Amino acid sequence: MQAADTLNFAWAGSGWFLTDAGHVMHTTLLTPAQWAQLEFGSAQLGDRRRTKRLVNLATHLAQQPGGTLPQAFPDWKELKGAYRLLSQGKAGWEQIQRVHVERTQAACRQAGEYLLIEDTTELDYTGHPATEELGQIGNEGGRGLLLHSTLAFRVQSRSEDRRPQGVVVGLFGQQCWSRKGPSRRGTETWRQRVKRPRESERWAAVLTQVQGPPAQSRWIYIADREADFYVPMQRCGERGICFVIRAYRDRKLSQQSGHLKARVARVPLLGRMAVELRSRPGQSARTALVELRACAMQLVGPWRAGGRQPDFEVNVVEAREVDAPAGAEPLHWLLLTSLPCGTLAEARAVIGYYTARWWVEEYHKALKTGVGVEQSQLERAYRLEALVAVLAIVALRLLNAKWLARALPNVEVDAQVFGPQALEIVEKKFGRPQGGWTHRSVLIATARLGGFLARKHDGMPGWQTIWRGWQRLMWMCEGLEALGIT
Repeated sequence: MQAADTLNFAWAGSGWFLTDAGHVMHTTLLTPAQWAQLEFGSAQLGDRRRTKRLVNLATHLAQQPGGTLPQAFPDWKELKGAYRLLSQGKAGWEQIQRVHVERTQAACRQAGEYLLIEDTTELDYTGHPATEELGQIGNEGGRGLLLHSTLAFRVQSRSEDRRPQGVVVGLFGQQCWSRKGPSRRGTETWRQRVKRPRESERWAAVLTQVQGPPAQSRWIYIADREADFYVPMQRCGERGICFVIRAYRDRKLSQQSGHLKARVARVPLLGRMAVELRSRPGQSARTALVELRACAMQLVGPWRAGGRQPDFEVNVVEAREVDAPAGAEPLHWLLLTSLPCGTLAEARAVIGYYTARWWVEEYHKALKTGVGVEQSQLERAYRLEALVAVLAIVALRLLNAKWLARALPNVEVDAQVFGPQALEIVEKKFGRPQGGWTHRSVLIATARLGGFLARKHDGMPGWQTIWRGWQRLMWMCEGLEALGIT
């Protein structure tokens, strides 16, 4: 395989790049060195040597995504250089991620439909007592960092039940911080709380930093119940961005007496649909049959420091499960949206968009289980934040391997792009598929190197198995190169 500095790349949108030979490829299929050069080689850290160290750090973390630097750097000299980089104030979060975020935002301006999915997760370092400057997490007994991510996905197709299928474009924005000081919960009035800066302001904050989508593209902002307040919807409206937000509050109607939940319960039934629910701790995956209701509502605007905000109109879609299995909590979603929902097909589409919200949870799983973001023993919070900034992008590379096979299963893989040696290895190991090498077949073969059995009833492999196989495949290619076998 060619070294990173012998390839030229040009942005082609939606996570895809053009090589100097004119081939189109996804960053997931680049070697770790090529990928790291593309993602971090243009970072402005005030010194070219720092940028070189950042590329080297990302390369090693992509090769050995285990979260700890000694595991990624067996050579002491390189390990020392990585520690030195993370101790530099100029290699901070914004500087490390800026190129990636700007490319992602630029890609979302190309023609197409994009989902901007937001969520917050806690990074738990309670078991690392030597680490300083961490904040409170969980029930305030834990110590760690808070990570708020806005992931951009490009919709490639839709399933029969209207669920979107997509590929990861990248991080549209991301914030990481420590929660400082004692909790104010129960110690201040509501009016005092709304007058001060609050953590909740992070929701849809990235939308205020960009222009809205151009005419040829559509952005849909998706978030869970924590984002159910006025500001995210207001920010979406100001930028011409659609939204689907799960409701938490029972809001008051503005033009008639009553509240949202009672009003939607009286709306005539639109129809039914099946919703695939993924497995959760204590709950296995299952299919829920839900009844759909939808209507437009005028809701009372909230009070803010500047006074009462204007009343606002939203569409509401309710999905309520019928005949839930014994012992299972019935599914009940109330979704606030700016998308049309007057017909059964439109309401089904809104439900389909919201089911994509779990993609960001898969990303958090890739961060914690895949690249081991909570394993680092760095002793200062700002150094941890710099490491997390790199691992956050490594996790996207890890995650998208699964998405390619799901969203673009039948797209042919170019041998010159994937790597002739790599393709030859999997072909000799498992034989050539009847339909040729596609994203689906090549990633299943790669996963088989990582332990996936590929039996008929096994479904698609998970990202961990795919990535384990991809690492072994890269080691095999490197071994052939070391022996001079091409």
